[in-house]
Amino acid sequence: MPCSTRTTFPVGNKDFTNATVVIIGAGISGICMAIDLIKRNNCYNFVILERSSSVGGTWNDNKYPGSCCDVWSTLYSYSFEQNPDWSREYPGQEEIHQYLVGVAEKYGLYKHIRFNSTVEEARWDEAEAKWKTKLSLSGQKDSEFSTSYTISSDFLVSAVGQLNLPRYPVISGLDDFQGKLMHSARWDWTYDLKGKRIAMIGNGATAAQIAPEVAQLASQLTIYQRTPNWVIPRNDGPVSAFQKALFRWLPPLQWRKRAAQMDYRESFYEAVADKDSDFAQAIRSACAATLRAHLPDSPELWDTLTPNYAPGCKRIIITDDYYPTLARKNVDLETREITSITDVGIEVDGEDEQEYDLIILATGFRTVEFMHPIKIYGSGGRPLEEIWSNGARAYKGVTVEDLPNFGMFYGPNTNLGKCSFLKLSCPLSHSDSATGHNSIILMIEAQSRYLNALVGEVIKARQRGETLSLRPTAEALQKFNDRIQSVLETTSFADPNCGSWYKRDDGVVTNNWSGTAIDYQIELSKIIWQDYTTDGTDTKRFLKKTDTKVGQVNEGSILSDRSLVVGTVGILSVASYFIGRSMLTKAH
Repeated sequence: MPCSTRTTFPVGNKDFTNATVVIIGAGISGICMAIDLIKRNNCYNFVILERSSSVGGTWNDNKYPGSCCDVWSTLYSYSFEQNPDWSREYPGQEEIHQYLVGVAEKYGLYKHIRFNSTVEEARWDEAEAKWKTKLSLSGQKDSEFSTSYTISSDFLVSAVGQLNLPRYPVISGLDDFQGKLMHSARWDWTYDLKGKRIAMIGNGATAAQIAPEVAQLASQLTIYQRTPNWVIPRNDGPVSAFQKALFRWLPPLQWRKRAAQMDYRESFYEAVADKDSDFAQAIRSACAATLRAHLPDSPELWDTLTPNYAPGCKRIIITDDYYPTLARKNVDLETREITSITDVGIEVDGEDEQEYDLIILATGFRTVEFMHPIKIYGSGGRPLEEIWSNGARAYKGVTVEDLPNFGMFYGPNTNLGKCSFLKLSCPLSHSDSATGHNSIILMIEAQSRYLNALVGEVIKARQRGETLSLRPTAEALQKFNDRIQSVLETTSFADPNCGSWYKRDDGVVTNNWSGTAIDYQIELSKIIWQDYTTDGTDTKRFLKKTDTKVGQVNEGSILSDRSLVVGTVGILSVASYFIGRSMLTKAH
């Protein structure tokens, strides 16, 4: 029996270079896909290729000081693995990474993961109807066995995400700097910051988290700002031991909190959808009030720190301590253009030079180059660069034209714009924190359900000794892309007054989804087989195949107050029964 049909068996030594499914990346998406392969397809014959030495993806890479999430901890977790023990409302990098490690351990994923394995290219083999994925090994001992090899699979899944490859700025002399240079996503914790003269290029979400931590140690910190951001307070705080105990023993209470947060975050989409709405104006007013409250003695900075674009065009920053950091005596804000970097520092306006010991590059990631630098070749050897010559796009954000039996997570137009608004001092109807969109994990779970349904059909074909390949039709892809782009071009994401990682240089929004998280979950809750081209010996079975409902995670307020009470009382009753029974047994 061919190895790829033994789906209930993990890949072993004898079939080391063959698998039913290959997943690239062991971050949030890769872990979710693997768990669903087990739960939904009873498939264990898969391999996860991870170039790092740990699971976690972006939460393993971004270890800089102050690294944390801008989504509530209760919501920033899998729906099927909710954690009652988060220490804070907004978790830090180490805690999120620990959570993901725990999930991978619980579901036994480590035996499927090959660490220090960098994917170089993947080619679709027409004759075998399989993907041939070539990878190189970076681990010293692993590379002694083999420096590279190729693995065959029936299905290939990209779970590399959008925030994985650091973007280094194009600045003259960058390589000439003789001091310490580090990107925020490649932080060197062995370097001592105390007493150092430090420059930070960039002032986005990452910079806003790093600056307060660095400023406490540096003798001087200069932040180089190109474009100001809308800034809102985080209002973070610890989760009480009492609340954690309630969530641990009464899970419906945590479900309810999560559902309320889900509803609340969804309601903020209006501010992004209509940049001229009353709500968008309320955000502008609230941000201005926050700025003046934190920097009352620096009116010269008010205009410098106020954007001229709509809220949501760029990622709105949530922070409690960025503005107070700018008020420190050892912190400067530099808005003049950087003309070059010298061997000792940074030069602006072609003449002014400031010397530094360390330059921090908080310049983000190469987000519009999805899957870069992996080389992908689809049907007829067609390269992905050619398929995406006019910009990256994917059917429902997960499948790509001329890439058979291929799926991707967090692909084109599936990002949720991070717009966060908390306890605004303006006339809003809510008083707690939220984001204009939602937790990306909600999108990932929808994608995993959808892709697992596609994988399931390929597995069925292989188990019957047939071949089957699925890829979206050009017509379906074009129709989908036209529909979402017609919406996106009217949102604040497309505001021409700002540049962001959401869009290409020509202004086309390639990264963000056009609606709410619930809209996307509904979009992926059904597979329309007529939107797919099928090839292989098992294609006849699909001629009359009806649409498949894969369902969705219902995380809004589906629990009424009554059902919440009933559920809680039920749990308490069962607990009381066993406690009473135990006491009675002891008495006898």
